Amino acid sequence: MFAFLKTNARWIAGGFLLTFFSSFGQTFFIGLSGEELRAKFDLTDGQFGLTYMLATLGSAATLPFLGRTLDHMPGRKVALFVIPLLALACLLISYAPSVIVMIAALYMLRLFGQGMMTHTSLTEIGRWFAAGRGRATSLVVPGHQTGEALLPVTFTLIAAALGWQAAWICAAVLLIVFALPAIQLLWRVERTPHSAAPDDPPERTARDWTLKETIRDPNFYLLLVGVLAPPFIGTTVFFHQDYMIELRGYSPYAFAGAFPMMAATTVTFSLICGALVDRLGASRLLPYFLLPLAVASAAAGLLTPVWGIYVFMVLMGVSYGFTSTLLGALWPEVYGIKYLGSIRSIIVAAMVFSTALGPGLTGALIDAGIELPTQLLWMSGWCLIACLVLGMISPKLAARSR
Repeated sequence: MFAFLKTNARWIAGGFLLTFFSSFGQTFFIGLSGEELRAKFDLTDGQFGLTYMLATLGSAATLPFLGRTLDHMPGRKVALFVIPLLALACLLISYAPSVIVMIAALYMLRLFGQGMMTHTSLTEIGRWFAAGRGRATSLVVPGHQTGEALLPVTFTLIAAALGWQAAWICAAVLLIVFALPAIQLLWRVERTPHSAAPDDPPERTARDWTLKETIRDPNFYLLLVGVLAPPFIGTTVFFHQDYMIELRGYSPYAFAGAFPMMAATTVTFSLICGALVDRLGASRLLPYFLLPLAVASAAAGLLTPVWGIYVFMVLMGVSYGFTSTLLGALWPEVYGIKYLGSIRSIIVAAMVFSTALGPGLTGALIDAGIELPTQLLWMSGWCLIACLVLGMISPKLAARSR
């Protein structure tokens, strides 16, 4: 791993920075200003949640069109407009004079932050690496966890000293002064996939499927049955964590204390999954990657003591670690690399849509009298059924790799 990282440091570092700075468009970072935005525009929790859902759905609808630019220009050039527009969104959210401008800022944060920054990183890594695709992805993905660990604390300190708006301005400055030049420097040289040593794993890359061929492939929709489960379930539980705390009488700090455990577990199992992907292939791991999530959902639904939260968060870390690395390496293995930007943009848009749908749908069921723990048992069943479906198509998908 160290030799691999030394040889490929510039491309890995660029991908890591993109996933790290995608944090400015992630829910956990935007939520740090939720109270201030609601107070500024006199919005209820429900009204603010609705505006956030609209902005997220808008970004999901736009991403398939914007994401295909990666099929026509290198990631370095895509970053030339994505990073400045994300910086502009940071400035807009800090100075928004009206709700309409705030919604536009949220839309841009979700599209260029959560969407395009991550999409650019994983698409380019998927193209540039073949035999070491799993290892490369496992080193890039922890940028998300690093952002979760460092940025909320940094934001809180700046906001306490200078105000929450100043924290967003600092984010914009950091993107322009550091992130943009760093990506241009690190990625100024394109990488050609190659095996570094005779005993490297085989290069698993399918023939180049077009977008039209992909959306006509029945296996694509069977894959989505499993792929959409982690973002839907994870977002749902974290969105409704206050509800779970009140329902079971937990301490307000119960969830907060478990997040570092989840982050550490995610990074650890991301690296483990990277090694397994390079050795076995992403397609062959498909039937198993949702099993930790199935157990996690069942644990959250059935375990009422406070330690059940920690069991859930550790298992979520295992699931997130496997999911993020596996899915980063899967699509080139199944659909090739020539049109990877267009294909991944459809998948990422579907995942973003699931993160918008989850809280709303489960919230409506809660209002109808179906408690979240009961719903989590249904979600566990969804994961188990998806494992069976993925087990049926896994051999077909593995056979596509050359």
